[in-house]
Amino acid sequence: MASIFLIGPMGAGKTTVGRQLARRLGCAFFDSDREIEAACGVDIPTIFDFEGEVGFRCREERMIDLLTSKTNIVLATGGGAVLREQNRLNLKSRGVVVFLDVDIDVQVERTSRNNSRPLLQHGDARATLMEISRLRGPIYHELAHVHISTSNQRHQRVVDKICRKLDELTRTPSHPENISSECPPSDT
Repeated sequence: MASIFLIGPMGAGKTTVGRQLARRLGCAFFDSDREIEAACGVDIPTIFDFEGEVGFRCREERMIDLLTSKTNIVLATGGGAVLREQNRLNLKSRGVVVFLDVDIDVQVERTSRNNSRPLLQHGDARATLMEISRLRGPIYHELAHVHISTSNQRHQRVVDKICRKLDELTRTPSHPENISSECPPSDT
């Protein structure tokens, strides 16, 4: 089975959906941000404090290269992972890229629950999220094999939709090879 890489903005549910999808598919789950924290021994805000966004993005690029080299995984990437060309190349060529999208209102509400997002620590969070979306949205769309909205949907429903799309892709001749032709049925 091809690895599945989840991309999208912060608050789209990549980690939660990714865990459930990996469980459904019977494969390993990784979150690139958590892997960076484990490798560094500090959290993402601390990395931003000491190294800035550029330092963090360098660490992220190395981690994305390492993780996308693994087989049979589901990977939740950080929202900005798509900013680096090498990350985009690794994601697109090494697995199936699933863009989890979210409406701005839902994103604002979800991200307000967590104060550990460095890019939202200063200024108007809504304005920041809208600007990030304007810059990254076209990249997400271009990179994705599959596009799913997570707005106002239960995570299990999102997993079901991803599985249906993955099944459809296996019937498409131009799709990346080695993807499983069938997702196991939902437990619910």
